[in-house]
Amino acid sequence: MPTETAQIVLHAVVRTDHQQAQVLRFDETQVQTQTVQLHAHTTAQHKSGVRSEHEFFGAVCDALDGIAQVLVTGTHTALADFRHYVDKHRPHLAKHLVGYEVVDHPTDPQLVALARAFFQRQDRLGADGMLRA
Repeated sequence: MPTETAQIVLHAVVRTDHQQAQVLRFDETQVQTQTVQLHAHTTAQHKSGVRSEHEFFGAVCDALDGIAQVLVTGTHTALADFRHYVDKHRPHLAKHLVGYEVVDHPTDPQLVALARAFFQRQDRLGADGMLRA
């Protein structure tokens, strides 16, 4: 039976747009991938996909549950909309989203490499924001 500490995932990177999100959880040797899809349906009240987008962003947040540090990537608009959703509807998750990066269409290995470099830079910064050797 796995221990509780074995289930903790320290790092993940998410690539999102308004239709799909790719969640890549990783450690030194392994990468686990999960895809979250938008299930579009419009509402008569909004005459838009607001409900679908909220359900989609909620599902992305659910996929990030239990991950200590997450780098969120995607288009500028998708990042802004996702960040707004998290701040308004899932504020407890916001502290785990440690960075936002605008990216075009990287491959999964490029995305993991970007995230590894990001977290290495984060680890070298102290709580006071000073770079450590």
